[in-house]
Amino acid sequence: MRSIGMGRRAAMAGAVGLLAAPRIALAAWPERTIRILVAFPPGSSTDVVARALGQKFTEQTGHAVVVENRAGAGGNLGTLAVKAANDGHTLLMHSTAICVNPNLYRNAGYTLEDFATVAVVATAPNALFVHPSVPATNLAELIAYIRANPGVGYAHSGTGTTPHLGAELLFRTLAGVQATPVAFGPAQAATAVVGNQAPIGSTSLPPALPLIRDGRVRPIAVAGAQRDPTLPDVPTVAEQGYPGFEASTWFGLFAPARTSAEAMRLLLEQVPRAMAAPDLKARLAALSLTDPGLSGEAAQRFVRAQAEVWAGVIRSSGATAD
Repeated sequence: MRSIGMGRRAAMAGAVGLLAAPRIALAAWPERTIRILVAFPPGSSTDVVARALGQKFTEQTGHAVVVENRAGAGGNLGTLAVKAANDGHTLLMHSTAICVNPNLYRNAGYTLEDFATVAVVATAPNALFVHPSVPATNLAELIAYIRANPGVGYAHSGTGTTPHLGAELLFRTLAGVQATPVAFGPAQAATAVVGNQAPIGSTSLPPALPLIRDGRVRPIAVAGAQRDPTLPDVPTVAEQGYPGFEASTWFGLFAPARTSAEAMRLLLEQVPRAMAAPDLKARLAALSLTDPGLSGEAAQRFVRAQAEVWAGVIRSSGATAD
């Protein structure tokens, strides 16, 4: 264990943009295995990104990383588990829902002040798709189908995720039709549409992409700012009569706010390096995942801005988890 003077400690804290004071005594970090808790189930995009990042981090540094899934309550269970652990070696991989849930749940049990953003490591457009039996090939036909079948269910990635809130904004607020949201989880929502448990699906694109390619579900729209290169023939929501509409999902790595400056220094050095590795970038690109290159203070500002955006969507759509 070595001690660090006040001047150096303050400089390091400023460099990483932490709001909370670091520990007085810092040890070389990590002292043991790093755990990344994923707030969503295996097979979700959050899970895929966490495992790819953990593997690359280990390759680069030699430090062991274990990825564990802690899903439930729209990502809140995993979030609270990391907050409670606060052991300096447990990190959180979450999605956009981390900044949505404090506005969506009456008592999520945490706020953004409880976490420091290490990096926003990937983004993906959301996608709307349907079971082949649904008589719709574009968004206008899908809206007409919902209007003719009020209350029809749509499978989404989980309460508080942008596929849930984006669909609520599109269907209820903008199109004025009533569809019933059914939470399945990211990967499970896509397979639920294949099994026609719900005829409509709204998820981030990665879990739906292989099913679209196999013809097991029919794509209706992507909700990114531009068409996705993996599905160049599928138009955006904005192109189909809703200009300016955009709903994407991003994935970020977070640490408890009181994580040591030594740990944050290494994370802010190695996580962006891992994400920039050509083999990792290619692996994610094949799944329609893109690294936005945000870490430290820039990532923290982005997350807080996103919280404000989605709080507005929650207010306008009337969405609630309670």
